[in-house]
Amino acid sequence: MERVSETLVSREEIEAAVTRLAKEISEDYKGKDLIVVGILKGAAVFLADLIRKIDCPMIMDFMQVSSYYNGTVSSGNVKIKKDLDYDISGKDVLIVEDIIDSGVTMQCLKRELFSRNPGSIRVVAAFDKPSRRTVDFKADYVGIEVPDKFIVGYGLDYAGKYRNLPDVCVLEVDGGDK
Repeated sequence: MERVSETLVSREEIEAAVTRLAKEISEDYKGKDLIVVGILKGAAVFLADLIRKIDCPMIMDFMQVSSYYNGTVSSGNVKIKKDLDYDISGKDVLIVEDIIDSGVTMQCLKRELFSRNPGSIRVVAAFDKPSRRTVDFKADYVGIEVPDKFIVGYGLDYAGKYRNLPDVCVLEVDGGDK
């Protein structure tokens, strides 16, 4: 059994972080050939808010990768479930992720995308949980740093549920893996 307990990050804090990130990204990518890659499903909400505030031309694409398999801890095995539709060769790629936790998924994904010869790759994460890092990985842009708690809302889920919550909340799982 799981339950949502406390609100950790309010929708107002999220909106302020998205606005700040969009301004930084707009300045950094002015005049560049940008492809924004949203990581499904978690980053969809963040991506939608972010790209509407970025003030430069871009192409939007998606990938779906998984390493959680309905648990609360990354398995460490990353599987590409949906690949890009666009060729990123020579392009500036911005990966949009919901949360960086262990860093394993993003490290593997960046390695895979670098093999496709992009001009550059950067990562923007709505949330960052550096206390959980198991590999040396740092996002280029971070919205909000969060503590080592399992969180849901604003696209983040547990077994497919809670993505629709407008705030980021702590999820407590009784008898499950935390």
